[in-house]
Amino acid sequence: MISVKAPGKLYIAGEYAVVETGYPAIIVALDQFVTVSINQADTIGSIVSAQFEENSIYWRREDGKMVFDNRDNPFHYILSAIRVTETYAKTLHKQLGVYHLTVESDLDAADGRKYGLGSSAAVTVATIKALCAFYELPVTADKLFKLAAIAHFDIQGNGSLGDIAASVYGGWIAYRSFDREWLKLAKENYSFTSLLNQPWPGLEIEPLTPPADLKLMVGWTGSPASTSHLVDHVALNKAERQEAYEHFLANSKACLNEMISGFRAQDLDKIQHQLTVNRKLLNQLEAFTHTQIETPLLAQLCNIAESFGGAAKTSGAGGGDCGIALMRVQNDLPALTTAWRDVGIRPLAFNVYFERDDVK
Repeated sequence: MISVKAPGKLYIAGEYAVVETGYPAIIVALDQFVTVSINQADTIGSIVSAQFEENSIYWRREDGKMVFDNRDNPFHYILSAIRVTETYAKTLHKQLGVYHLTVESDLDAADGRKYGLGSSAAVTVATIKALCAFYELPVTADKLFKLAAIAHFDIQGNGSLGDIAASVYGGWIAYRSFDREWLKLAKENYSFTSLLNQPWPGLEIEPLTPPADLKLMVGWTGSPASTSHLVDHVALNKAERQEAYEHFLANSKACLNEMISGFRAQDLDKIQHQLTVNRKLLNQLEAFTHTQIETPLLAQLCNIAESFGGAAKTSGAGGGDCGIALMRVQNDLPALTTAWRDVGIRPLAFNVYFERDDVK
């Protein structure tokens, strides 16, 4: 049996701006995983996920194609990952097989509500990693990112793909998104091999080392939000306020560049200051796009963390899900988590996932 895992993620800073080509964000991988396992099958394969037990699907292969016994299924990202990886396998003249694929996830609450940790990205990455192992395909981190980005973008159609990068590379990363319009054209005009092997315009992924006294704290509001819907809403409203949006982009880039330099210099004060600046920028974006990013409960999360000497903001698209706080290890962290619980915020005891040698 082949079994691989891919971590979930949280955005630290740079959300929304990062959907524009070349604009930076900082993202962190967490020690909560999607695990994908593959077993060789004879003639009938299956795809099973604990999240969708009643919709497990069975398939067979006819003339090299996957044929499903039931077409209505919730496995869109998994199937896209399979399509992309098997396209890669065919470029290397691999014989396609039949298999049972099983998915297990830590990225949701026990009642099924999502934490906002990028489960669709993690399942895409894990599926591709597992299939590359199954078919014995050579895959570097760079190639894994590109395969997963293609598969994920084919389904979602928007976003920066930064969650894919975090799931592939682990740890803290500075991420600048590639030109998605270029990708659409490149898929039509380049061979699949050429698409994987050439540089993607605007793409930059830089591992970051956090200061030794930095402690990431995560709080969950219990209100799942749809990233793709919120990103679409901002995109629709930014056209009406293009000047304000351009101002937001410029300020976000300056803020993130300063924060990245803070990581390089191991300067926690600078990192915390720029996180606070980024929170204010998102509040401005919220105001002129009429999109709720910082809900009242997320505002409480941030304000409480600040009262304990930290810096805090929403994480990701906002509208619910998680907020993050960058604290010093010397701060009274138990008192902070108690204060969060008192207002209905659930502290999540997640750690940063640093392992970078899963992909050779």
